[in-house]
Amino acid sequence: MLTLKNKSRRRAVTYGIIYAYISSVQNKKNKKRACWTKKWLEERSQFGHIPLLKELRENNPNDFKNYLRMDCTTFDNLLQVLEQYLVKEDTVMRMAIPPNERLMATLRFLATGRSYEDLKFSTAISPQALGYIIPETCKIIYEQLKNEYLKFPTTKEEWNSIAKDFENKWHFINCGGALDGKHIRITSPAGSGALYYNYKHFYSIVLMALVNANYEFIYVDVGKNGRMSDAGVIEYTEFYRRLSEDALNLPDNTETTEHLNYVFVCDEAFALHRHILKPYPQKDLNFEKRIYNYRLSRARNVVENAFGLIASRFRILHTCINLNVSKAKYIILAICVLHNYLRRHSSSYITSSTLDKENSETHEIEGGDWRQQNYEITSLKQNIVRNVPLEAKQNRENYLRYFLGKGKIAWQEEMIKKGKA
Repeated sequence: MLTLKNKSRRRAVTYGIIYAYISSVQNKKNKKRACWTKKWLEERSQFGHIPLLKELRENNPNDFKNYLRMDCTTFDNLLQVLEQYLVKEDTVMRMAIPPNERLMATLRFLATGRSYEDLKFSTAISPQALGYIIPETCKIIYEQLKNEYLKFPTTKEEWNSIAKDFENKWHFINCGGALDGKHIRITSPAGSGALYYNYKHFYSIVLMALVNANYEFIYVDVGKNGRMSDAGVIEYTEFYRRLSEDALNLPDNTETTEHLNYVFVCDEAFALHRHILKPYPQKDLNFEKRIYNYRLSRARNVVENAFGLIASRFRILHTCINLNVSKAKYIILAICVLHNYLRRHSSSYITSSTLDKENSETHEIEGGDWRQQNYEITSLKQNIVRNVPLEAKQNRENYLRYFLGKGKIAWQEEMIKKGKA
């Protein structure tokens, strides 16, 4: 039992704790804020990057393009499309940051991957404000551009148009796109444990994409956790669900070249499907299978180049994105839709040496500039061998026979013999 003396001591300690708590709360209320914001941040028009960009626009347009990854005209056109969604109202406390500065800060963040704390020195915008502005602007970019610049085909005519481009440019018939996926590095999400920890031993979300013959994304899925089986990621996408349910409205075999299945091409990481073609395993390849793999790789080259290009243009992809998954998702989606926008509207976005190209005389594929810069993003892990439906195997055999017969191109055997494929 407690003695009277101990009871008095305990009561005194309790009162002391309560008094200390009340005093601390009162002090916080009475404490005046040293300053609302730093003086140099208030003088953004003087100390931010606006004066620099004005100078670059007028006298060094190439440096302007390098700074924001787009030329002046393309930036102005993009701002015109997005401006009404970026406008914020002024308050009695401060003037709102204008749309052009919001867009510039976001584009610079995507181009460099610099931290908010670092970016504040060039933008003269506080890290706290950047943490709100940049994810919001990325979401606006995606939402406002996706319907026109990331449009998924819905009709047989649209699918046939994509297939015609693959046939004309890469000698591959009935192809609706090249499919691939990449791991995008992120910081460990709070409370997620090892859920996003991938086979390369870092935390990531997966970017799954379908690319047409013009190096444009026509479908992207972002956000699946990096720990998920790489070969199985596609099976959890809306694209694969609709493909499995025959709900993509693909041309049927009466409408395709040589009455073969309409297909999508991919690498070894994916499972064979009656509408998905992948290479034959490297083990025990004969001459005919090597020709098939060569023809497939020519068509699949477009998705490698699309990923390589966005990695070289948007360096945020080479950092560890320090945002929660929902915000990181919109960072990636904005990059993909911006890539398509720039692909169509900026003549300087891609030059003659940027992407892989085929030598017209030797027919060898010459690597683009992006391959020299070591900007590749981590690929999905190779698929574990599993049972494949007979129909899917037969479909691949049908394409092999086509490439050896009616679909033969003059130089394919020469390329195999030279070891170029």
